[in-house]
Amino acid sequence: MLRLPFLRKSTNGHNGNGAGTDADALISLRGVIKSYKTPAGEFQALKGVDLRVAPGEFVAVIGKSGSGKSTLSNMITGIDRPTTGEVVVAGTPVHKLREGQIAEWRGRNVGVVFQFFQLLPTLTVLENILLPMDFCNMYTTRERKERALHLLDQVEMVEHAGKLPTALSGGQQQRVAIARALANDPAIVVADEPTGNLDSRTADAVFHLFENLVSEGKTILMVTHDDDMARRVTRTVTIADGQIASDTAGARARVVAPAAHGAVHHAPAPHAVPVFGGAARLSEGAHA
Repeated sequence: MLRLPFLRKSTNGHNGNGAGTDADALISLRGVIKSYKTPAGEFQALKGVDLRVAPGEFVAVIGKSGSGKSTLSNMITGIDRPTTGEVVVAGTPVHKLREGQIAEWRGRNVGVVFQFFQLLPTLTVLENILLPMDFCNMYTTRERKERALHLLDQVEMVEHAGKLPTALSGGQQQRVAIARALANDPAIVVADEPTGNLDSRTADAVFHLFENLVSEGKTILMVTHDDDMARRVTRTVTIADGQIASDTAGARARVVAPAAHGAVHHAPAPHAVPVFGGAARLSEGAHA
């Protein structure tokens, strides 16, 4: 597993049960309510949620279907907005961003991994990885291609760079989706049921990739139905009826890269040397 030399144990005093302060938090939700109008009346998907996530944590969000898990992750990524309350991610009040600002902010600061991959079917694997860098104008043209190929190599998909997503298995598509999420080296990765459509062997390989990312300084919030995986993370947050029912520490030790906290990309770095933000290769034989 690749390791960066500046990693250290967290010294922010966070105890793994959500008791960290706003100053410590990379992700902070305060009094978040999300309501939807339905033919039957108003439905509250989230009911006054408070959540803090410190840099370097690996947080699993679990709960029954319809409990509000995906709505919570959508608040953090800016895919959806709270009806009331505050969402602050990497120092940015996401709830205050205008529509035209959200997509670029997300592209620079949060990597999103979806259950159904969401790769563009008419673009090659390589072009799918290049797209976030092109959209946010990150790196030079040459550096973008070098970085995209390096990311694909790290998830053992570089030999498929010229293929269309339809030529890949589900596990292969998800690995490409993870590489795409890391294209702009975000401090945070939010994954909504990333192993939901994978067999157990491939799901475990994908989970190990997330573990490696956390070990190298990334912060990951993963929505999952998999109780076994939820037990292997830093924290498990259980959502029930739009509220946090429990917030418990997991078995995984946490390390934090000092630069990860608040490492918001405000402008492209066209002359930066492409540096991969931490994914180690999937274990040998874990192909799907």
